[in-house]
Amino acid sequence: MVGIVLAVVAGIIVLLVLSAILKAVRIVQQGFVGVITRFGEFKDIKNPGLTFIIPFIEVMKIVDVRETPRTGDRQQVITRDNVAVIVNATIFSQVVDVRLALFTNSDYLVSVDNLARTSVRAVFGSITLTRRSPSASESARCSRPRWKRPPTSGAFASPCGGLEITPPEQILQAMALQKQADQEKRARILESEGQQQSAVNVADGQRQAAIKEAEGAQQSDILRAQGRRQALILEAEGRAQAIASVYAAIKLQQPDPTLVAILQLDTLSKFAESPNTKLIIPAESAALLGAAQAIKSVMADVPSTQS
Repeated sequence: MVGIVLAVVAGIIVLLVLSAILKAVRIVQQGFVGVITRFGEFKDIKNPGLTFIIPFIEVMKIVDVRETPRTGDRQQVITRDNVAVIVNATIFSQVVDVRLALFTNSDYLVSVDNLARTSVRAVFGSITLTRRSPSASESARCSRPRWKRPPTSGAFASPCGGLEITPPEQILQAMALQKQADQEKRARILESEGQQQSAVNVADGQRQAAIKEAEGAQQSDILRAQGRRQALILEAEGRAQAIASVYAAIKLQQPDPTLVAILQLDTLSKFAESPNTKLIIPAESAALLGAAQAIKSVMADVPSTQS
């Protein structure tokens, strides 16, 4: 009988020891921390890994310190231009002070949600709806700024994750009309700019054509003037050579008065060949008459010579 009692006591002791060992050895996963309390009083914070506590005296509570997204409730906010819109924001929260989160706030998750809702109202109260896209359900990403945590919450919250904004129907229609008007305005501006550029290009082309035409006319006038100049020079040189040749021939023959008279009459006959020429006998007509008399006498001797 005594042996049975001793065996039962030994078994109870072994179970207590095993239970104490199991309660003393705890493992904290990565992304979590262990908060140890002793008789309900905060004692220590354990980082991820293997840790030990005093069984039946100390208690460890696991707290998630990762950034956690949660879909917030839909709420109505007023924009700066007094337009009521329905907003649904994804809230990103994270515990940054475990002691404050657990022992100075009865429910830090509720505090985070309220902080996020207040932040959303504050953000949309400082902007106008015209800065947003006129889509009925818009999902906008942002950089998730870390809002300052309340002094007793121990966590921060960022309401900027996915934003679903639902403006009123009349606002959507007004914004659609405004967008259409902006697009038409831009189209007219682009069309006018195109016409202006086309006119500029045409004017530049006409100016370039006029310049080329003037340069061509100038070059043509220069070439014609150079041709006339060259022709006059050649004509003058020809006349000079002809005069020199005639003078040399006459001088070589040693002309007598009869030859001079013949030459005078030949020149006079060339003037008389033109039907519009009026022949005026100069004051030296006596010399011409003398030359004519001499020629007459010469011509009179020609038949007798031939015979």
